[in-house]
Amino acid sequence: MLRFIVAAALALPVAAQAQQTIKIGVLLTLSGQFADAAAQMDNGIKTYMKQHGDTVAGKKIEIIRKDVGGPAPDVAKRLAQELVVRDKVDMLAGFTLTPNALAVADVSAEAKKFMVVMNAATSIIITKSPYMIRTSVTLPQVMETFGTWAATKGGIKQSYTMVTDYGPGIDAEQAFTSAFKAAGGNIVGSVRFPVANPDFSAFVQRAKDLSPESIFIFIPGGAQPAALGKAMAERGIDKKKTKVLGSGETTAEAALKAMGDTAADIITAWHYDYTSDNPLNRAFVKEYNAMHGRNPDFFSIGAYDGMHAIYETLKKTKGNTDAEALIGAAKGLKWDSPRGPMMIDADTRDVVQDVQIRRVQKVGSEYMNVPFDRIPQVKDPAGERRKQK
Repeated sequence: MLRFIVAAALALPVAAQAQQTIKIGVLLTLSGQFADAAAQMDNGIKTYMKQHGDTVAGKKIEIIRKDVGGPAPDVAKRLAQELVVRDKVDMLAGFTLTPNALAVADVSAEAKKFMVVMNAATSIIITKSPYMIRTSVTLPQVMETFGTWAATKGGIKQSYTMVTDYGPGIDAEQAFTSAFKAAGGNIVGSVRFPVANPDFSAFVQRAKDLSPESIFIFIPGGAQPAALGKAMAERGIDKKKTKVLGSGETTAEAALKAMGDTAADIITAWHYDYTSDNPLNRAFVKEYNAMHGRNPDFFSIGAYDGMHAIYETLKKTKGNTDAEALIGAAKGLKWDSPRGPMMIDADTRDVVQDVQIRRVQKVGSEYMNVPFDRIPQVKDPAGERRKQK
C-alpha cells in the first residue's frame, strides 16, 4: 500500500502547483472518550479560519476531517493512506493522541506529505518523519522544567508519581523524575494507570497510605482529570500534608469544575490557559466563545497555532505544497500566539515556548489556574539531547 502511496505522491507536486484548492487531511478522535478533546482541537481550527479567512497565497483551504475514534494506530494509518491516495490531500494535521501520530508519521515520510502535530505530546514523534512539525507541547519540555522548579524554587524534596501507562505518561514521568532527582529531590514510589477507563480509587488510596510530601500526576485530557479529582476528594488527599503537582490536563477547566474545593492549591506547569491576559488571547477567547459557547483550552490552542503555522508556511512558499518546500519554510518560523511567543526549532522542528507555573485558586466564585512563575522559551530537552548525539 505504501508503495502505491509513494507512486501517487510523486506525481502530486506538479498538480499541486496548478490547483486552486489546498486540501488538509485532519485526523482527530471525534468519537469515544477523547471526543471532547478532539472537538476542542476542531474548534481551534475553525476559530483560526474564521479570524484569518479560508484563502492563503491565492488558494482555497479545504479541511477534510477523519474520525480515528480513539487510540487506534491501525485505523489512523489506514485513514491517512485514504486521505493521500483517494482524497489527494496536500498535507496531514491534527493528531489528538500519540499512538495515532506515530502511525501516520510513516505515511508522511513515505508519501512525502507535510504533517502538523497539533496535540500529541510524546517527544519522539517528531523524529518519525522529516516532514513533520509540532505546535502543541512536548511532555519533557514542560515536565523537566517542572521537576527542576519543584526541587528548587518549590522547595519540595520528596514525591510519588502517578501517570498513565502510555507514551506521554511515561515521557512525563521520566522527565519529571530525572529533573527532580538531579535537583536534589527523591522519588518514594510510583504507579501507572491503564489508558482506557481506569478506576482511580485504588491508585489514589495507595498514594495516600504512603503520605508523601508531594504527588506528581499525569493523565490524558478529556474526561479523566475530573474522574481523578473525584477519587482524590473521596479518598481524602490532604493538600496541607501532600502537595499535588501535575501537568495542565490535571486542572483543565472541566476538571476544576468537577473537583470543586478539592482543586484548591494544585500546582501545575503548562503552556496555555484561557485566562492569560494579553491582547491576542483576549481576542482569541472572545471569538472562540462567540463561535463555540465555551472557553478554549490547550487542545484548542495547539490546533489554532497549527493552522497559523500552515498559513505562514504556505505564504512563504507562495502556495507550493511540496513537502520539502513546506518543511523548509516551517523551520525557524516565529510568531506571537495567544499563549505568548512561539517558534519552530530549525534543527528539531519542534515547538519552543514559555512554560508557566500555576496554582489553583478561587477567583470570584470559580477555581482557576493562576500563574505565578514563568520560564521563557523552553525547548524540548529530549530533542536537544538527540541533536547532540
